[in-house]
Amino acid sequence: MTISTSYSRSQTFWLVILRLLIGWHFLYEGLVKLISPSWTAYPYLMDSQGFLADMFHGIAQNSTLLDISNIINVYGLTLIGLCLILGSFARIASAGGIVFLLLYYLSHPPYIGSDYMMPTEGSYLWIDKNVIEMGALMVLIYFPTSRIIGLDRYISRLTNRISKKA
Repeated sequence: MTISTSYSRSQTFWLVILRLLIGWHFLYEGLVKLISPSWTAYPYLMDSQGFLADMFHGIAQNSTLLDISNIINVYGLTLIGLCLILGSFARIASAGGIVFLLLYYLSHPPYIGSDYMMPTEGSYLWIDKNVIEMGALMVLIYFPTSRIIGLDRYISRLTNRISKKA
């Protein structure tokens, strides 16, 4: 598959800035959870509403599933953030970020009458910051910059050399 990377300087600049901002958001969320010894997803999962609430409550109430959820959250967020910032495996990281955000959205959907324990930054109806960030990650999947500015540039060159030798 050929990836077009003929963006203007300003397009490249702002797409890279978008990737870095989202990467920072994921990295910071992961690191805050990592350095907080008492952090757990339990209250967030128990606060879930919507049609999948029973599933999220079940995860919270099963100690093994909760431990797995905690580990996936901490290290998944951190890894996605690092990959986006470094521009390494950025498309995979973007897809992973979309999965995380979709799960957060499904856990706490912004419906009329929803009243969550955790405060929100505003009033939402169907579209919240998770949906907006998912859209931004889709932009990064379809307009990749990591092969221009990022480690994917070098990874791509290396894999091309290896495939030409084979």
